[in-house]
Amino acid sequence: MKKLLLAVGLLGMAGSAFAAGTSCDTVKGDIDAKIKAKGASGYSLEVVDKGSAADGKVVGSCEGGTKEIVYKRG
Repeated sequence: MKKLLLAVGLLGMAGSAFAAGTSCDTVKGDIDAKIKAKGASGYSLEVVDKGSAADGKVVGSCEGGTKEIVYKRG
């Protein structure tokens, strides 16, 4: 029973930390590293307000879901 309560408590803390949002610079850096690891080049990542990604693919979100990270080739 104690283990169950501990697990629920830890999940609750993790959820509140996630809800607070992650820095866009951190998320953008992580995505950039993953793309580079796959050998891609000639692309850009841009942080935009949610819903304003007109000419790119949304590859992540940050700051509590208020911003999106957009991938563009070229």
